[in-house]
Amino acid sequence: MDFYGTIGPACADLDTLRGMVRAGMTGIRMNLSHGSLAEHAQWLALLREAGIRSLLIDLQGPELRVGRLAAPLSLAEGQSVRLGEDGIPCPAALIQAVAPGQELLLDDGKLLLRAAATTPGALLCTVLRGGVLHGRKSIAAPGVCVPSPTLTPEDLKNLRIAADCGVTGVMLPFVRGAEDIRTLRRALDEAGAGRIQIFAKIENQTGVRHLPEFLSLVDVVVIARGDLGNAMPLWELPRCQKQLSSLCRAAGVPFMVVTQMLDSMQHRAVPTRAEVCDIYNAVLDGASSLMLTGETAAGEYPVEAMEYLVKTAKTAL
Repeated sequence: MDFYGTIGPACADLDTLRGMVRAGMTGIRMNLSHGSLAEHAQWLALLREAGIRSLLIDLQGPELRVGRLAAPLSLAEGQSVRLGEDGIPCPAALIQAVAPGQELLLDDGKLLLRAAATTPGALLCTVLRGGVLHGRKSIAAPGVCVPSPTLTPEDLKNLRIAADCGVTGVMLPFVRGAEDIRTLRRALDEAGAGRIQIFAKIENQTGVRHLPEFLSLVDVVVIARGDLGNAMPLWELPRCQKQLSSLCRAAGVPFMVVTQMLDSMQHRAVPTRAEVCDIYNAVLDGASSLMLTGETAAGEYPVEAMEYLVKTAKTAL
């Protein structure tokens, strides 16, 4: 079984990375929504020095995100905010697709806005659930189809140097169907990186519905519960996870479970009982790999979180 962390400021030093490897980490994810492969040359060197040979890159793909912010932005309940032109930067395609009354989930649902009015270049919104918004965080508009390409120009640049950077797997966000997978495979082949594995992230209802169509085209299915939880009422997410796990098992396709496995450990040295039970059940369901995200990228206890992940999972094997 494989255990992945996510590299970020909290673990981007040699001692911490080696500690995570000693705890049982077998590979690491690099989120390219926060910078390109070329920009992360120092991290790549650290991974090589730490002896980490399995490197997954998470592309931008069709995922919708807030643009870069000069500083974190505090949003209060009831506050009026502007998305788009002269406001919080966000994709133009989202502005064009959203109508007044539509709810918007930011940063995996931590913040909630409602569109009150639209202009040609912006959405005027009311904050329903406040918090601190950081740049490059996710935006979801449940039930709205926002046209977007499978791969961005930045994704294609990253794919062209992926093999030379030691990338072993590519995670494609918000997979909608077989054509998304074929598009990525063609891009990898054209880049001379045909041996790199494809990890298909299931993050919306379209991906859930069409999974049987592209199961045979991917190397690993990723049950990415952050944005997937934005695509449905949260109380439906556990059932959806079980259904996806069952489909993968029946087809003999490996699958990964990710997002908030040990979320409390971003700020606590010990996980909750619910979190360790979640890990155990994911392994019982047949997961071939598990991944930590914010716990290792930005958390206060990256080594301890990896240790709890590995030790808990192994009790279910």
